[in-house]
Amino acid sequence: MNTYNKIMEYFWLSMGIAIFLLVTTMCFKENFTSWSVYYLFSLASFLFFFFRRFMRKRMEKHQAYLDEQHKLGKRK
Repeated sequence: MNTYNKIMEYFWLSMGIAIFLLVTTMCFKENFTSWSVYYLFSLASFLFFFFRRFMRKRMEKHQAYLDEQHKLGKRK
């Protein structure tokens, strides 16, 4: 599961970068006002990236806590 989470993090990061570069290129080729709205998709991709990173780290800390509790339970 950890590998899947890391793959999805980098997927959203790469999508955010790709969308940002594509929209910026189209803004220079065509009218800025007609393409500026699409920066929201890039922003959403970056937000998904940071949310997934936050949740992955939170899950790892929780799993470490559960493992520690399990080890303490076996010692008693």
